Amino acid sequence: MSEKEILDLQDKIDRGLQLAEERMLQEKTLHNECVVVQTMEGTIQRIPAKQAMSSLAL
Repeated sequence: MSEKEILDLQDKIDRGLQLAEERMLQEKTLHNECVVVQTMEGTIQRIPAKQAMSSLAL
């Protein structure tokens, strides 16, 4: 694979992962579920999916 092909593939993978995360958060928001996240300080927290979704928009 050329360098350009590798970069294109990585871009597709990144976009696919982002789309999957958004869909998961939308589904969890519909059912008022929580998600587990790691804060910048390294602690693990459970937060409502709606809150996680709003932080992605930033």
